[in-house]
Formats: sequence, C-alpha cells, structure tokens
Amino acid sequence: MTQSQAKGRSSGRSGGRAARTALRAAPLAENLRPVRAGMSGGFYKPLSENDIQRIHRAALQALSEIGLSGAPQSGIEVMTANGAELGSDGRLRFSETLVEDMLAKAARGITLYGRDSRNDLQLSGTRVHYGTAGAAVHVVDVDGRNYRESLLQDIHDAARIVETLDNIHFLQRPMVARDITDPLEMDLNTIYACCSGTKKHVGTSFTDVNSVPSAFEMLHMMAGGEDKWRERPFVSNSNCFVVPPMKFATEACQVMEMCIEGGMPVLLLSAGQAGATAPAPIAGAIVQAVAECLAGVVYVNSIKPGHPAIFGTWPFVSDLRTGAMSGGSGEQALLTAGCAQMHQFYGLPGGAAAGIADAKLPDMQAGWEQMCSNVMAGLSGLNMVYEAAGMHASLLGFCLESLILGDDLIGQAQRCVRGIEVSDETLALETMKSVCLGGPGHYLGSDQTLALMQTEYIYPVSADRSSPKEWEERGRPDLLAMTTSRKNKILSEPASARFDDLTDSEIRKKFPIHLS
Repeated sequence: MTQSQAKGRSSGRSGGRAARTALRAAPLAENLRPVRAGMSGGFYKPLSENDIQRIHRAALQALSEIGLSGAPQSGIEVMTANGAELGSDGRLRFSETLVEDMLAKAARGITLYGRDSRNDLQLSGTRVHYGTAGAAVHVVDVDGRNYRESLLQDIHDAARIVETLDNIHFLQRPMVARDITDPLEMDLNTIYACCSGTKKHVGTSFTDVNSVPSAFEMLHMMAGGEDKWRERPFVSNSNCFVVPPMKFATEACQVMEMCIEGGMPVLLLSAGQAGATAPAPIAGAIVQAVAECLAGVVYVNSIKPGHPAIFGTWPFVSDLRTGAMSGGSGEQALLTAGCAQMHQFYGLPGGAAAGIADAKLPDMQAGWEQMCSNVMAGLSGLNMVYEAAGMHASLLGFCLESLILGDDLIGQAQRCVRGIEVSDETLALETMKSVCLGGPGHYLGSDQTLALMQTEYIYPVSADRSSPKEWEERGRPDLLAMTTSRKNKILSEPASARFDDLTDSEIRKKFPIHLS
C-alpha cells in the first residue's frame, strides 16, 4: 500500500467516525426514532386464555356474591337505577348482565391530551406509554445519601425534568407537597406545579372534594376557556375510588363524580396489597383488582356512558415475612403483566404500576428492580405504565437523579417492546454478499449499517459505554455525579412549559400560588 493510499484510507475511517458522531448528535424526526410513545407490546403473556377466563368468571362471581360497600348516596342512586342491587347489608352487588352492559358502553381507544398535541397519548390495543406516579413523602438526596420531606418545588422540578426526557411520556404527580398543609392550596398548587413544568399529560389526585370546583376554574384559565378545556382535557384524575378489599372510598367517589361532570378523564385505581388488603396468591390479587375496577366501570358509565376512564388495576406485592410492600419484586412484575392481559381481554385502556424500586438509592438493586417490571409491563402491552421512573423505598421516596436515569432505562425497555423486524432487507443477505465476497470483510461502513444506526439502535444519554482506557482518560466519571450535573443544568434553564405572563398573572391573582 502506498503512503497516499494509507492516508486516504485513514481519512476515510476518521471521516466516517465523524459523520456517525454527527448523525447521532442530530435530533431525529419522530418517525425515524428507534423508540417512541405508543409502540405496541403484547408479546409476553403470563396468563393462558383459560387463565384469563377463570379470572374473569371469579371477578364476576365476587361482584354478584360479595359486592362492594361504602358507596356515597349519589353513587348508590345512579348505580341501582342502572341495575345494581343494594342489599340489606349495605353492599351493592352487580350481576353479570349489568357488568356486560356497562362494558359495552365503556370508552375504548381514548386519548390523553397534552398541552402540546405532540404529547397526546393514544390508549388502545397494546400501545405502551411510560410515566411517573405516586405520592412519595420524601425526596432522595443522592449527595447526602439521605431522605428529606418532599416540597412543592420538588414536584415542579420533577415536571420540568420530565418535559426534557424523550422516554417519559406523561407526568402523574409523583410526590406530595409536605410544605403546604391546607388541602385546597395543596391540590391547586400541585396542579400548577405540574402544568407549569411540562406540556405532557398530567395526572393528579385531590385530597378534598371541595378542591375540585376551584381546580376546574384554574384549569379553564390554563386552557383559555372551559370550551377549550373540554375539547382537550390535559389533566386526568388519579382516583382511588376503592379501599380494598371490596369497599368504595366514599369521598374519592364524590370527587370522581365531579371530575366526570367537569370532563376530566379518570384513572379507576384499585391498589390492594397482596397478603394484606388483597389475597396473597397472585391470581387472587388480580381477581380482586379486576372485580373492583369492573365496579368502577359500572359506576362511571352509569353516570356518563363512554366517559374516558382507565382500568387501573394496581395490586401490589407484600414481603410476607414482614408485611412490607415489595414493589421491586419479580412477583410485582408478574402481577402487572397479568393485569395488562385482563385490560386487553376487556378491550379497555389500562394502567398498572411498574418500575418501583425497594432500593433506597439509585444503585444496582434499583436498576434490576426497575428494569425487570418495566420490561415485563411493556412486553405485556400495558397502555399506561405508572411509577416507571424515579420511585424508591417502595413508594416512599422519589429521586430526581433516578428519574433522569430512568429515561435511559425505559429507552432500553421500549427497544425490547419494539421487538425484531424481519423482512428481506433486515435479513441482510445482499449486504452479506457485498461484504464477504470481495468486500472489506466487516459491516462498519456498509450503507445498511449507516442507514440503520439511528433507526434500529437506541443510544443511552447517561450510561457510560466507553472502554476502561477511555474511562480512565476522562477522569473516571461517576454516573450519579454526571446525572446530578445534568439535573442542575435542566433546572437552571427557564421552564419551556411555563404559562404566558398574562395567564400566569391572572392565575396568581385568583389562587394562592406558592411557587415564586
């Protein structure tokens, strides 16, 4: 080889590397991204068709023979008017015919809107979306390796971070503002902190039924009028309408009724704990959650047929040695995947919990716990994967660094959801011939490799894939330290989701907003 040939070949390799680096750095069009919100899963099915039928029949039997107690008078009236029976023991019971009638009326293929239409979530079939949720009362301080009370500012910071993360598709309030003691002010400020931090869909709860009218008034202002709100409701109500086992939560049901009237989508959330407030067998925990959520379907569609509601079977797992919750367990992953199959059986948009870590810090334990259930939830085709990032200590602590790391983790989970495409092109026989028969003997510079490097493969933002030598040369960067730096950078920049000055001023005149 001549010197000039060697120089030319070397330049070609360098230029190729530079081109690939530039290609990776450039933002991809949405249709070219290797993963995106709403990809279809459904490949993993821990329940057989016979298992699903048996769970369904058991849930119907529980509704007809056991029923639920504790419904408010308004709920009793509307459900009995549609065929539920109120027993002398105060329990509402639901016949199979009633449940089937209400399932026929229930909304399917619903859309959860964002303030920006690019963030709209289409909930149908096995389309998968990942996001936050919870009511953590602590923030994980990575630097100090300790826990402190969560504040309103932490909720806003979480929302601002979610806005920048491609693989976190929605924000459900992940923490409680412990610095606000008045229930009305806490509910209003929670909505404001979330919606001023992200234009993605927001989920929230209400601690007091009296908060709901004021919340709608504020949401109408944010939307630019009640008509615009009703056209694109960008906040949903996470509603614990039942207190397992098999009891309606009276005040939460009253909140739900008001949210339905106000045009807000609802998450029908049943959160029993296996071995404590739900049966210990995994199948039994699913039966109870399905029965409770079917009662919710009857409730919602008795009030307003076809109102957007998410079938929120959220059974959790207990460590039966202690009774403590173990959200990071393999059993939790199985529960969630099984619930996803039941959502698909009914043809309803569904949500459940995954991604919870029992680990107290974002460490190796957190990694395996969060990845296991997130992957299984996605592969099972769960529409809404709640708690997917940031949650530690079995829902007691939320970590902003873990939220950022979760974006990479969920990106990998989504790549598993996407699966393997098999076609004449991806079988790559022509490329193999070109490379092996007189070609360079490798695929690094082939047209196919260059064409697919961004659309077939996903690259982590935070994770380190450098060699040990490169890692040494870069000063042995620490993953958590780099993530904290990234967090601080995000929070140092103006929030892109903040309201315009006039709208914000009007909201602050009307409501006691605590954020500066």
